[in-house]
Amino acid sequence: MSQVLPHAHGGPPLLAELRREPGDFRVEEVLGFEPDGSGEHVLVWIEKTGANTDWVARQFARKLGLPPIAIGYAGLKDRHAITRQYLSVQLGRRAEPDWQALDIEGVRVLAATRHARKLKRGAHRANRFLIRLRALRGERERAQVVLDAIAAHGVPNYFGEQRFGHEAGNVDLARRLFAGARLPREQRGIVLSAARSQLFNAVLAQRVRAANWDRALDGEVFMLAGSHSLFGPEPPDAALAQRVADHDIHPTGPLWGRGELRSGGAVRAIESACAEAEADLARGLVEAGLEQQRRALRLLPQALHAQWEADELVLAFELETGAFATTVLRELACWQ
Repeated sequence: MSQVLPHAHGGPPLLAELRREPGDFRVEEVLGFEPDGSGEHVLVWIEKTGANTDWVARQFARKLGLPPIAIGYAGLKDRHAITRQYLSVQLGRRAEPDWQALDIEGVRVLAATRHARKLKRGAHRANRFLIRLRALRGERERAQVVLDAIAAHGVPNYFGEQRFGHEAGNVDLARRLFAGARLPREQRGIVLSAARSQLFNAVLAQRVRAANWDRALDGEVFMLAGSHSLFGPEPPDAALAQRVADHDIHPTGPLWGRGELRSGGAVRAIESACAEAEADLARGLVEAGLEQQRRALRLLPQALHAQWEADELVLAFELETGAFATTVLRELACWQ
């Protein structure tokens, strides 16, 4: 069963159709660095339609006669979309192939440049989105108020529904795993991530209900904007409150695992209560060997732009790595 996650800006004022066709949801990866121009890897800039990243990587390996481990990528991109991203291909001293002749369904090679290192998961800086919502119904004036609130204050940084699988099935699989069931190795990581995400979302939902998801509480651990650097816990004061208001730092919540919660005071009480309510997930994550980490509670879309076109709305924005576009959209619209 999926979680009921509260909204931060009064609930979505629109009903809309999302992803009528792949071009309605476009994603472009932003590496944050330039290819080296030399090295044993090649960074291949691709556009894919109707294909998931892992499948595309396997096709590259097969077509090039390479082991799957020779192909790297920074992030998994939506299947039901048109997406642009990099793959790294470890060719060594082999001559580069005719990239245009690979003939992988739904994939176009746009560019290829030599690079010294394999792309690792999470190596990119951000993702840019261009999303078209169709067949809109609802209150446009209220929608504009919500758009302004998103631009000014951000949204709760929930893990998106795709993290949990169909009807939150990945969380159910996690419970089965923790109860002793065996799962294939490649599925194990997916369900562990879903269990962690479930606990994080539960903590964030509690703070959204209390209207303090974007404010500093006693015992808060903060993350510096634009990085994963943490400090705290520290008691709230006027200086910290101003830094939160200025979006210089963000309150955080737990990614559950072994070790003590870093938070204290009121924040620790909230986080501990949520873990107790999902004790099987919390205990299973500890026993699986994951370590305690933190994630920002607030997500701030960058360069947010909205354009109304008849009964459609086109949204453009950029999100940091690990954030979900649907988390932004859910504040604005319910979709079919």
